[in-house]
Amino acid sequence: MSDPARKPAAFYPHRHLLGIEGLSADEITRLLDLSQSYAERPKDDHRARSLLSGRTVMNLFFENSTRTLTSFELAAKRLGADVINMAVSTSSIKKGETLLDTAMTLNAMGPDVLIVRHPESGAVSLLSQKVDGAVVNAGDGRHEHPTQALLDALTIRRRRGRIQGLIVAICGDVLHSRVARSNIHLLTKLGAKVRVIAPTTLLPSQIDKMGVEVFTDMRKGLKDADVVMMLRLQLERMQGAYVPSIREYFHFYGLDYDKLEIAKPDAIIMHPGPMNRGVEIDSELADDINRSVIREQVEMGVAVRMACLDALTRDLTGANT
Repeated sequence: MSDPARKPAAFYPHRHLLGIEGLSADEITRLLDLSQSYAERPKDDHRARSLLSGRTVMNLFFENSTRTLTSFELAAKRLGADVINMAVSTSSIKKGETLLDTAMTLNAMGPDVLIVRHPESGAVSLLSQKVDGAVVNAGDGRHEHPTQALLDALTIRRRRGRIQGLIVAICGDVLHSRVARSNIHLLTKLGAKVRVIAPTTLLPSQIDKMGVEVFTDMRKGLKDADVVMMLRLQLERMQGAYVPSIREYFHFYGLDYDKLEIAKPDAIIMHPGPMNRGVEIDSELADDINRSVIREQVEMGVAVRMACLDALTRDLTGANT
């Protein structure tokens, strides 16, 4: 039986989901609306379980992941897909096989959707040009992480009722964060006022050209914020001294109750995870059920990824991005 909520392929007129930057505000809103419908469905919804029946979803992660990988796997299984997780650490990639050779090998297996995380910016886009199925970017280098931005936006919309007009402060390691980049694209397109807060060593050059306000003083940047989105300090991507010490970084840029008082009284706290407690955020504040929506972000991740898989598989022969 067909699902009446499953609209035609024109609902999402792209072959892949490689980033937020290439999407319109209307396309983003439609994905969020569909994600909301999945968030409201029971986990054992039989109509949902038939949508990807006979389809194959392959997860190809070149970087370690817990939340994103598990979330995509669960989303695909709830839609009835066959799921394959490629263990890159034991694959031919470790024997010197190139990304393009890997793409050709995987393409011969005929996956309908290939979900890829890669440490190099642009690698997922390159791979998408060599396969027949749909490709979802699960994070590439410092470039983008589109489904994370979508789940963040869905969480904000559910808690605050809207995105347009909200002041969203994105704080921390903006330089190395693909999450920050995707969120900036999405939130500005939907009418939010976005601020980035970080030490100068952790701010990308010309970040102001992305339509954001830039602050190096945490207290000034948090003033009257509706949403405070903390970012992980990505030490694994740093070569050299970006911060004097972890202790000093927390003193100036870690979120605690004292700094949060500068934001609006009902401001919500977000973090894409994994969290470094006592580095980006005070541990007690991270678990504050009245202010923190970090657990809800994880929950919304499954709904968003179900919506993206649904949209991408409605017409795998549709228009290219």
